Amino acid sequence: MAAKKSKSLVWGLMILLILGLGGFGATSFSGTVTTIGKVGDKPIRASAYANAVQSQMNSIGQQMGNQLTFQQAQMFGIPNAAISQLVDQRALDVEAEKIGLSVGDANVAKQIEQIQAFKGLDGKFSRENYNDALKRVGLHQADFESDLRDESARSILQGAIVSSTRMPAAYAKTLASYIGETRAVTYGVMTSEDLKTPVATPTEDELQAYYKDHIAEFTDPEKKRITYAILSPDDLLDEVHVDQANIDAQYEQRKDEFERPERRLVERLVFPDAASAKAAKAKLDDGSMDFDALVKSRGLDLSDIDMGDVAQSDLSTKAAGDAVFAAKSDTVVGPVDSDLGPALYRINGILTSDSTPKAEAEKQIREDLAADAARRAVAAKESDLEDELAGGATLEDLTKNSKMQLQSIDWYKGMTDGIAAYSDFGVEAAKLTADDYPEIKELDDGSIYAMRLDKEIPSAPQPFEDVKSKVAEAWTKAQTLKALDAQAQDLIQQMKDGKTALASTGLQLTTETDVTRNGSVLGTPDGFNAAVFAMKKGDYKVLDDEERVLILRLDSVAQPAADDSDNQSMQSQIESRVSSSLAQDLYEAYIKDVRARVDVKINEDAVNAVNGQFR
Repeated sequence: MAAKKSKSLVWGLMILLILGLGGFGATSFSGTVTTIGKVGDKPIRASAYANAVQSQMNSIGQQMGNQLTFQQAQMFGIPNAAISQLVDQRALDVEAEKIGLSVGDANVAKQIEQIQAFKGLDGKFSRENYNDALKRVGLHQADFESDLRDESARSILQGAIVSSTRMPAAYAKTLASYIGETRAVTYGVMTSEDLKTPVATPTEDELQAYYKDHIAEFTDPEKKRITYAILSPDDLLDEVHVDQANIDAQYEQRKDEFERPERRLVERLVFPDAASAKAAKAKLDDGSMDFDALVKSRGLDLSDIDMGDVAQSDLSTKAAGDAVFAAKSDTVVGPVDSDLGPALYRINGILTSDSTPKAEAEKQIREDLAADAARRAVAAKESDLEDELAGGATLEDLTKNSKMQLQSIDWYKGMTDGIAAYSDFGVEAAKLTADDYPEIKELDDGSIYAMRLDKEIPSAPQPFEDVKSKVAEAWTKAQTLKALDAQAQDLIQQMKDGKTALASTGLQLTTETDVTRNGSVLGTPDGFNAAVFAMKKGDYKVLDDEERVLILRLDSVAQPAADDSDNQSMQSQIESRVSSSLAQDLYEAYIKDVRARVDVKINEDAVNAVNGQFR
């Protein structure tokens, strides 16, 4: 079987070689440049190098959607990659010869006879076509047959390395079981209300100590004091005029937005004829089958028949429109004719009509048009303001000669207040230095601004008195969590000693089954699943969550069933991927070793001569 695969691979490779050589115009290499180097005593054909480069250029060109130039190919490193690939192949050829691996003359002859380029009009091997084809690509018969013999032996060697590498099934089974394992856990939540002794009010000394121990929490980041002048479209709204004719035109274009007719959520089940449609409706009427079951019996899913929300005019026939819009919600009507044949319609909901008074609609349109006009007006002033700055005007000068507003901000990375809410401003503020001259820049909403750096403010602790309330809040939170943790640990010890049970703690309990290793459970803190999978059956654990703690008990551990299709699929995928990765690693290590043991000589002049044909 392996031999057949190797032969098929060789034939395919040789067909590509012949086509590639002919397509490239390899007759250019029929002169003195026939090889670009040697690996051991194996020559690297110039035509093989040209074909490898062209093939990789075509492949990347297809991915990019345009034909690569040779200069671009050089930027991508394609020529060097092609040489490295050919050296690897020839190194394997040397190794195959060294260990006595080869194919007989009969095998080579059979492969030659199968190559389409060498066949005549009768579909049989033609000696004349064979000689002509080799002559066109500048190859001697002996060289071609030698290369073909090497290619066959190399394929056998490669196949022996790759095909014999297989990860044991037990590995995939163990890993799939590990991934597919599920657990059941019961947990109760404790909050400050469950504390036997409430946390006391902190003293001044306790707050001072907490402030010092957690000073990083109360330290301002590095900031930049930035002065900026900004002009927004809102600043120019009083300067723009909106013509009533434009409002009227916009109203007509957007009429569907302001006058929405009644719509219905509809599903349509079409039948091949009226008789089958009536029979189906009869089953619905006598209760022997519901609509969902009827859909399923037709081999369809509900998504196949869902029409979404439709207006009466959207339905294909008047009869269908009249029937659907005369019916109540959660009913089935029909059969009525549709453009696809007799159909039953289920009405899942009714969306009432919505009409916006024309005066209100016109007001909205006026505001939209004014905002657009204001944005254009702002953009029109950008060039003049840039010229003023270039002429030496300051930000203060801009505010005197325009409606730009002068403002200041102590900006820091991550700030989202005011103008810092614009991501573009944050990017520019981060780059801003004292040496930068103000330039006009744009914001997403059409505003323009210019800014300067007045001062860099180093990181510094906030004064204790300014953050005293925050310190007290953080202290209380930390002490509450500490007390809850101690009380929870005490409860766990009592449960381990048999003095109480989780069900007797008075906590509201939740049981989660089928907890997965890599999943998440809604309403639980980060690390919940990891904590569950770090426990043994019957174990208890305390998990902190902001101002509350969870007491966990692991109830059961379940391995995936042997006949579970998902688990079997996972095993198969793991085995395939790991085996493929292992084979690739072994092959690369083998190639590296083989290449290190052979003498490689590359003729740069010959390579440059071939490269010149691409330019």
